[in-house]
Amino acid sequence: MLTLNDHRQMPQLGLGVWQMPEDQTAQAVAEALRIGYRLIDGAAMYRNEAGMGQAVRASGLPRGEVFVTSKLWNDQQGGDRARRAFDATMDRLGLDYLDLYLIHWPAPQQDLYVETWKALIALRDEGRVKSIGVANFQEPHLTRLINETGIAPALNQIELHPTFTQPLMRAVNRRLGIVTQSWAPLGRTHDFGAAPVQRIAARLEASPAQVIIAWHLAHGLSVIPKSQNPARLRQNFAALSLRLEDADIAALDALDSGERTGPDPDSFTG
Repeated sequence: MLTLNDHRQMPQLGLGVWQMPEDQTAQAVAEALRIGYRLIDGAAMYRNEAGMGQAVRASGLPRGEVFVTSKLWNDQQGGDRARRAFDATMDRLGLDYLDLYLIHWPAPQQDLYVETWKALIALRDEGRVKSIGVANFQEPHLTRLINETGIAPALNQIELHPTFTQPLMRAVNRRLGIVTQSWAPLGRTHDFGAAPVQRIAARLEASPAQVIIAWHLAHGLSVIPKSQNPARLRQNFAALSLRLEDADIAALDALDSGERTGPDPDSFTG
């Protein structure tokens, strides 16, 4: 578990549902919950919130044991639009409250992320969402949010994997008391073939995915790998018990190329 700056706790390892077809999401989330996952990361833009909510409601688990995240898409930024988008997300999920709500991208050209952040603060204060955060925010975006509202995000979800390690943003988040969560944590599988990953996996009799997930965990990052395959879901979850040596972590750190696989947050509008 990781402790957020609002004193709430969040599971460190979760399931991401990006690009899961709506009609398959409920089954994948249900299987993940049976395995032991307790963090499910979704977004309005993924268009599968209904399946997420269906699986959480049908799981038989107490609502307080499942940490559910969703995100506000770029074209819904702004005070009133953000509130309407949140209402629509909750209708699709069919849940009484959300554990974490994120601004998906800063979209700085719109210049609406501060106004949007104020709407999220109000939703949190009303008890409709427990924690609030952002995704893909750079240091200037974070600094402006904090300076203009006095409230730091609980979490910043950013692209992060062994070939794009984001040391500067990790340091910024740490300094500001913000948990870093990794999206595309496996480098879209491109990082699997790296020699250190293969070598460590062979020595530990683990999969490349397990090695990379263990690397994220060792760095204190929250990580949300995606899979719909029951065997891989179990395998990824088992990475919680995998321990890397310091030399392993350093070898994976050294793979950093500084190159993103996704959009640049300073220019992306969606």
